[in-house]
Amino acid sequence: MKAAVRLRYGSPDVVSVIEVEKPEVKPDELLVRVHATTVNRTDCALRAAKPFLWRFFAGFFRPRMRVLGNEFAGEIAAVGDEVTAFEVGERVFGYNDATFGAHAEYMTISADGTLATIPGGLGYDEAAPSTEGSHYALSIITAAQVREGHDVLVYGATGAIGSAAVQLLKARGAVVTAVCDTRTMELVRGLGADRVIDRTAVDFTRDTERYDVVIDAVGKSTFGRCRRLLKPRGVYAASDVGPLWQNVFLPLVTRPLGGRKVLMPLPRNDRETALYFRDLIESGRFTPVIDRRYPLADIVEAHRYVDSGRKIGNVVITIDHSS
Repeated sequence: MKAAVRLRYGSPDVVSVIEVEKPEVKPDELLVRVHATTVNRTDCALRAAKPFLWRFFAGFFRPRMRVLGNEFAGEIAAVGDEVTAFEVGERVFGYNDATFGAHAEYMTISADGTLATIPGGLGYDEAAPSTEGSHYALSIITAAQVREGHDVLVYGATGAIGSAAVQLLKARGAVVTAVCDTRTMELVRGLGADRVIDRTAVDFTRDTERYDVVIDAVGKSTFGRCRRLLKPRGVYAASDVGPLWQNVFLPLVTRPLGGRKVLMPLPRNDRETALYFRDLIESGRFTPVIDRRYPLADIVEAHRYVDSGRKIGNVVITIDHSS
């Protein structure tokens, strides 16, 4: 099978599409014929081992995982002997950050993993970007205990996490203020934001409104800058470690004080998460934003584009099995 492989850490040029052996299915796994996947911030960070901490988990001198890709949509090609919940031929989508492997024509995933059947009428390329950014957004919204009527600000509302967060927040009945640049303001309004701040025109941290939750969906702001935006018991929720890795430690410091606090929650990975997103998609309350599509042969260009920091929503990789 064809797969996008990298044997060392580095720039997008370390990735190449070559022929490799198809993975074997274990008794509790599915073999998925991948029709679409994504290149996201996680893939690029792991490809480059930036931050350096990645090497302690993924191989210090060279990567243990040769094939990246954690998000996918495809067709079940085979099932292990112990699998009863899925059948060959079913269309599925999901997320796998345990072994990755979605940047290939075939991948394996545990039958108990984060996956569900694709809603009827939804294409593979539309289903593939449904889980990565959105499951980070959901973990933040859940940990911050966002409820109907809460005032929430989303900084970085056009990335995979931010664009999902706006929609998931509206599904919970929150009042959403989104921060983005001029060219994407209409897009964010279309996602359901009640109010949009143009970050290129004003400093969003000087906003006069106060919020129950401020979500930094891109990891480029800080609790210090955003603290004044929070109500007395408000929450600053980060999707990243922050410029100085402060978001790793601030939850330990701010939580016991009982006032404004910092959260950087770990996402939940299980089948219920995928089913939750499937239900939202079917109801029309969540539609992943797609910026660009590339064929697998051009995946290096997709990595370069994601590295540029210009992407809006998700970058999809399509895989053609006709040849």
